[in-house]
Amino acid sequence: MRNAESQRRHLAGASQVDANMIFEIDAHGGVPIYRQIMDQVRRQIVTGQMAEGEPLEQVRSLAARLKVNPMTVSKAYGYLEREGIVARRRGLGLFVAPVEKDARIRKKKEMLEGEIKRAAASAVHMGFSEEEASDLFQKHYRQCRSGKEGAES
Repeated sequence: MRNAESQRRHLAGASQVDANMIFEIDAHGGVPIYRQIMDQVRRQIVTGQMAEGEPLEQVRSLAARLKVNPMTVSKAYGYLEREGIVARRRGLGLFVAPVEKDARIRKKKEMLEGEIKRAAASAVHMGFSEEEASDLFQKHYRQCRSGKEGAES
C-alpha cells in the first residue's frame, strides 16, 4: 500500500446536498463497501444528522468522491430504499424518508447494541474482566459526554 490514506479514506461532502454526508470507508476491513455506505447513511438518518426530506448525494457524485464503482453506491441506495429509510422522487433523486420517533429510537438501540456486543466480545477475547470492561466503557462515555472524545488518560 502507498500509505495509510490508501487504506482508510475519510471523505466529507462539499456541496449543500451532501454537506452532512460524511463517510469513512475502509477498503481493506472485510466489510463490503456497499454495507459501509448503508450503515453510515442509516446512522446519519437515525441520529438526526440527516433530516427528513433531505436529499442524498447523487450516485455518480458520491461514487467519484469515495473512488468506488457507481454500482456500489447504487446497490447501497437500493437496499436503503427497500428498507424504507430513503424514498425516490422521480426526476429528483433520493431523499430521507420520514422515520417515526419510536422506530428511530428502536433503530438507535439496535445499532448501539451491535457495537456494544462487538466491544464486549473483544473484551472477553482479550481477557478483560466485566468490571474492567465496564470501567473502560464508562471512562470513554464520560469523556464523550464532556466533549473530550480525543482525550486519553
